[in-house]
Amino acid sequence: MMLTSDTAVQVQQQNVNLVSVTNGHVSLEINLENGEVSFIGNHSSHVKGIRSAFRWQGREYSTDHYQNHELTAQEDIVREGFGKGIRLVVLHRASLLPQLEQHFYMYESSPYVLVQTAIVGDEELKANRMAVIQSKTISIGGESGQDEPSILRVPFDNDKWVRYTVVKPPLDVESYEATALFAPDSRRGIVMGSLTHKVWKTGIRMQSEKSGHIEGLDLYGGAVSELTRDSQPHGYVKGKRVESPLVFVGFYEDYRDGLEAYGQANAWIEAQLPWEGGVPIGWNSWSAAMSDLDYDLYTATSDFLKNEVQPLGFENEETLYINFDAFWDNFTPEEMKSALDRVRQNGHRAGTYWTPFAFWGGPDQFGQAVEGTNGKYTYADILLRDSEGEILPDVDGGLAIDPTHPGNLQRIDWFTDKFIAEGFEYIKLDFLAHGSLEGHHHNSDITTGIAAYHYGMSYLQHKISPEVIGRPFFINLSIAPLFPYAFAHSRRISCDVFGTLADTEYMLNSLTHGWWMSNTLYRYNDPDHSVLYKSFNQEATGWHEGRSRLTASVIAGTVLLLGDDFRKEEAAERAREWLGNKDILNVARMGKTFRPVEGDFGKLSSDVFVLESPEEKSFYLAVFNFDAEQAAVKSISPERAGLNTNAVYLLQDLWEGSQGETSGELTVSLEPAESKIFRLTVKGN
Repeated sequence: MMLTSDTAVQVQQQNVNLVSVTNGHVSLEINLENGEVSFIGNHSSHVKGIRSAFRWQGREYSTDHYQNHELTAQEDIVREGFGKGIRLVVLHRASLLPQLEQHFYMYESSPYVLVQTAIVGDEELKANRMAVIQSKTISIGGESGQDEPSILRVPFDNDKWVRYTVVKPPLDVESYEATALFAPDSRRGIVMGSLTHKVWKTGIRMQSEKSGHIEGLDLYGGAVSELTRDSQPHGYVKGKRVESPLVFVGFYEDYRDGLEAYGQANAWIEAQLPWEGGVPIGWNSWSAAMSDLDYDLYTATSDFLKNEVQPLGFENEETLYINFDAFWDNFTPEEMKSALDRVRQNGHRAGTYWTPFAFWGGPDQFGQAVEGTNGKYTYADILLRDSEGEILPDVDGGLAIDPTHPGNLQRIDWFTDKFIAEGFEYIKLDFLAHGSLEGHHHNSDITTGIAAYHYGMSYLQHKISPEVIGRPFFINLSIAPLFPYAFAHSRRISCDVFGTLADTEYMLNSLTHGWWMSNTLYRYNDPDHSVLYKSFNQEATGWHEGRSRLTASVIAGTVLLLGDDFRKEEAAERAREWLGNKDILNVARMGKTFRPVEGDFGKLSSDVFVLESPEEKSFYLAVFNFDAEQAAVKSISPERAGLNTNAVYLLQDLWEGSQGETSGELTVSLEPAESKIFRLTVKGN
């Protein structure tokens, strides 16, 4: 029997107990006899035998524990971005248990299903773990059904030099908020992740005891671990109705398309923070000086860039950002005013730095009055504590501040008012994961770490929004959870990155698996400060090593801030040599992120990235040699890179300026630590 629908999504009741839904790209099968559900993509990819579960009264209860399973709703829906589709609700009932609802959303022409669960009762319920999808039957298909799966582990945040990791069965691994299962050769894959980020931390755990198979999937709200930086259990979500995260399960011929679609789906649920300006280009103080930041370095940098580098073309929208990092409080008020006056006389914009949710003092400073509170609150009052009133363990040496405490809101007022009055136009917010820790929050309506983080970041973002202050203010996140995202224009894609080849490879590991966040979650990725010659804490880099660090930033999509002390002549020489390359700077100013050609490198990075530029009818190709001792020859398949295998391309080396032609496989010779960017244009265009 066909159930009526005005959309291209077809719903059929095969018999009393089987409901089948399809849009031609993905199918949903609901078994009303046992309450199990299956998602089936084209080419036999599937997640079958799905059940939902929740932890309640000391046990986990799943759809298996319910006797009655009923399709209670089917409605046509329209959602901006997603288009037209249907929503189905399956209700599971059993005596003595809360009702369990599963909501399924399928849209025309989209190879994904969205799912959300809810538990409902007459009395208040509370849960701190809700599994939206549990399954023991997962496959990425293929003609033989034997495509070896690789699993992408996405870290919760970018702290402590964490890496994205691709692992293979046998395994027991947990990814946070998103993951991809993919076959490296065919790139066929399943992409899963959360789409709502106001309450839950979402975990995706996969298990298997044998190679080539996934034997357990648990996609759930309520994740806490060392990688979420938590010492406390996930907070309880309470009410007569408790909802899980809304999650995305998509089936793709190329898992990279799936991750981009997942990023776009997030942006349709909650839009990225809009930014009307172009890519911020300029300088940041941390790598150049760290705690030794002083007046002379800050002003000399602005002078050098204005007089010697900006005339070569290193700028965007006729300006540069000259940004303080930590230790701006080394400056006296008189020095700060003079430094900012100097920067603005040079036609530059000033940026600042702050850690809104981290306290760096010890017990001897707990009695210090919180800024902006007129002595009403001390830092001891606003620190985040557990249910016993004990201060949470420090993370990175900093103690967590409760984002919901009124003393912290007044502190936000005080600092943001100061930054606005001083005329700053850019802020780097750091150590934000402190604000997402589970704990006992002052505002009793807020019971989870993500809810507290969302509350604090919403308040902070509003304080420096154009609607409030009457001008643009660029917001950049440094160490921060990946989600929620809608409070900043950019987020650093990795942890701290300095100038060595190892730093370059580390940052590109994050780009290999996180390129899709640029212009979906955030307007731009941030590849951290680009060190051309020498970080304050490192030895000087070689010529190719330094230039590869810049190349990596240019392809990231990208906030382009330098990180050298240009009073050092070698740093100044490299700036003059490299930053006048208009072809390279034009790529950076595009603000578009390059895509990895391959992604199956374990903990390491791809060494080839590609960007299609349809408006130019061109492709850009970036190639890296991560060996600092040995030269390398890289062979690049045009098919894998997305090029026309039969075309002849005009090939321009953007660093060297040389030109030639190429067809078929592209062979690139690289010196130790060298990188190249090519522009390829079909001959005859």
